[in-house]
Amino acid sequence: MPYLFCSHVRRFYMKKVLAALAIGLCVVAASTAQVKNGAIADKVIYTVSMDQSLAMKDVVEGKADVFFQAVPPNILRTLSEADKAKLDIYAVPSGSWSLLLNPIPNKAPYTWTKTDGVTEFNPLAIREVRFALNWLINRKKLVDEILLGDGDPMFTAMTPGQPGTYRYNLVASKLGMTATGNERKAIGDIETAMTAASMLPENKGKLVKVGKFWQYNGKDIAIKFMIRVDDPNGRLPAGRYIADQIEKAGIKVERLEWDRSKCSKLAYYGNPADYEWHMYTEGWGAGATRAWWDITVSQMYSPYYGYMPGGADPANWNYTNDRLDEIGQKGMNGQFLTPDDYWASNLEGVELGLKDAVRIQLATQLDKYVANKARFNGRMAYGMGDGLNGWSIRTADVKPETSGAAKGQKILRVIQFSARGSLFMSSWDPIGVDGFSDVYAGAIIDPICDASTFESPNNASDTPLRTKYDVKKAKIQPKLQADGSMGGTVPVPATAVLYDSATKTWKTVGAGKTAAVEATGSYIGGKWHNGQAITMDDVRHAMAFQVEWATKDGEGDKYFDDAYSAQYVPALAPNQGFVFNKDGSMTSYVNYFFAPELNRTVATVAAVAIKAGNPGRPQVTVPWEVSEALGLLVAEGSKSGTVYSFTNSDAVTEVDVVAAKCVADIKAKLEDMVAKNHVPASLKGLVTSAQAVQRYKATIAFIDKYGHAFVSNGPYMIANLDTNTNSVTLDAVRDYPYKSDYWPKYFRQQITTIDNVKAPTTPSKKADAVFEISASSFVYPETASTPLTSKAKVELKLQLDDGTEKVYAAKYTKPGMFTGTIPAKDLAALKSGKAYTVVVMSYFGAEAPAVVPTSLVLF
Repeated sequence: MPYLFCSHVRRFYMKKVLAALAIGLCVVAASTAQVKNGAIADKVIYTVSMDQSLAMKDVVEGKADVFFQAVPPNILRTLSEADKAKLDIYAVPSGSWSLLLNPIPNKAPYTWTKTDGVTEFNPLAIREVRFALNWLINRKKLVDEILLGDGDPMFTAMTPGQPGTYRYNLVASKLGMTATGNERKAIGDIETAMTAASMLPENKGKLVKVGKFWQYNGKDIAIKFMIRVDDPNGRLPAGRYIADQIEKAGIKVERLEWDRSKCSKLAYYGNPADYEWHMYTEGWGAGATRAWWDITVSQMYSPYYGYMPGGADPANWNYTNDRLDEIGQKGMNGQFLTPDDYWASNLEGVELGLKDAVRIQLATQLDKYVANKARFNGRMAYGMGDGLNGWSIRTADVKPETSGAAKGQKILRVIQFSARGSLFMSSWDPIGVDGFSDVYAGAIIDPICDASTFESPNNASDTPLRTKYDVKKAKIQPKLQADGSMGGTVPVPATAVLYDSATKTWKTVGAGKTAAVEATGSYIGGKWHNGQAITMDDVRHAMAFQVEWATKDGEGDKYFDDAYSAQYVPALAPNQGFVFNKDGSMTSYVNYFFAPELNRTVATVAAVAIKAGNPGRPQVTVPWEVSEALGLLVAEGSKSGTVYSFTNSDAVTEVDVVAAKCVADIKAKLEDMVAKNHVPASLKGLVTSAQAVQRYKATIAFIDKYGHAFVSNGPYMIANLDTNTNSVTLDAVRDYPYKSDYWPKYFRQQITTIDNVKAPTTPSKKADAVFEISASSFVYPETASTPLTSKAKVELKLQLDDGTEKVYAAKYTKPGMFTGTIPAKDLAALKSGKAYTVVVMSYFGAEAPAVVPTSLVLF
């Protein structure tokens, strides 16, 4: 299952500052001097199980501390009450299912000639056929019968019930989509579309319906449907049901029940023109707890991002939609002047994505993760929108070992499920866009690497981790330019610089430039896992590396990657210049403005980062010498003769900092850099050859000691990695800026829950509509709840036909009970018989609100 990445190239590590964070640095933690630096556990051991039932049994019996994937509901229900009592369950709506469709050629006459000369008709090339699948599939049936009620029907890629999603999910309602669908309508719509296609001159006499099924050139048309066999309790039965539904519409289905490796290779890295598949049952992990969802518009609907058919690889046939690309890039790169513009454009993007129906969302899962209750001193932090994650590992407080060589140490034992028995499904590539693209890698690397900022697991707020800045000192003067792109009136100093890939130098921008925002930030240093200090040289090299590999300087440019460029070029374009200050800080001038939230605007511009690539994983960072060596491997070649790339392809090998062959080549390249006294072009005049060689030798020594080249900056490091036994051991890094108890204390927060909403049974325009709301609260990350008090706010938000909403404050009546009223005078303006959405929301303050949508039909 891939993650639903939160991957704005700058936003990943450039977020809003929270003044309270400064107290978390170890330099002001004298009162907790006895507490270790770094994470709580001394060691983390990851193992793999090929059986979910056995994995859960290991947790119940205390052989493992936590199962890091969600347990399917039908397995969890087999437990006895005694065994359930031994578990701490983390229930989070974090997983989802969708269908990815191959629409080649996506235009009339809907045929494609394969390399063998055979021409095929693709019914999924017809937009109306794709769109009709939304009615052909009964999403409620999937939730009730396969997920056993642990989930919700899903229409957009925005998780229902999460902050900021209800506006997006109203788009599906506007288009008439329902949880149960409408099989008769869908079959009729598909029949109409296929009949219209059969009347096209190119298809007359070739595309005909014979008996129950459609044929082309005398052969049954068949959709090649890749169904994940390694998800036997979820997507396998879901795929079989959907295949049966499609055949009801007169189109045969070839059921390709394959595992993740085979399916994902074709769906995400193959060429749709090879015509090897038509449909795939995708599974997603949320990847983050988020408040803003513009990233999701890009990832799930916009072709430029690389997650649609063809993968934005110019060597492939690619699904295209210029308007979706424009909307996605504008949202990701802060190109809206007002919140209204932001929302209008992003909502348009979702509507276009739903109508084009190249990706169709099916259901969200109420994922349930389990931990052995007796092994923990308290609950771990977890993502309110994505479940167990890197913060769970960082905050896991297990009881110390009572015997053996590790007596007194806290050792966290994590088990993961993999049908193939492997934790290494994707390349561990810290540069390319496809690196670390599986859930197994994500679980391991999250506590190893520190992003500059992160989205807080408890409330989705943008929180600085390895950077600091002052929001109040920023200058913000946005102004749209003549072409509609973001600009501004803040003067950019003539001495500010940008890296120039053609000349391999930092060039001054000259006089006359302006920007939307000026903001200054600095990096909170520390050391890399190889013992070397993290410096502004890492910052400069990362910035230059992005420009170098995203920019094509002529046809023969070896320092260029198409897929990398597709994501980085739009994000780099707003940069107007940078000033590296004498005090180690950096002032940035950027045409970026996040209209809905001012603090995010400043953070995106001000935060300082050391990330050279891998935009899909915000936390993945390596020192400049590793990035440089990887770049030289790809551009110059390797000692072994292996042809490396930053892009996954059959013709080349993607770089991998833990694969033995690639690690040997990385080491050889570093040794060559030592011999040549190599200094990267972007650091010339800043780093001496002696200083560079010191870095190379430190990483060579690291490789010799640990057998891999994944040097990073987080509170854990990989001490042992065994691809034969599929186990990974992490050791705590104690030379780290934060104390181990800081983040558990920081995340504790009171959060509300809406337990029930009783809407009026027979609402009328002549009387007030009264909603009775029961609500409670709990202190994150604990589970014990209490009735909600009058200190909380509860609101009704009536969604109107023009896209606006009216907000009504609910009244507190007694502990845990509130009454919300929509007055008759407002109801009088509404249409009779029409279903109106009413969103019920509760919150105390800045935390993520609880959100429950309900409906109101006036009679």
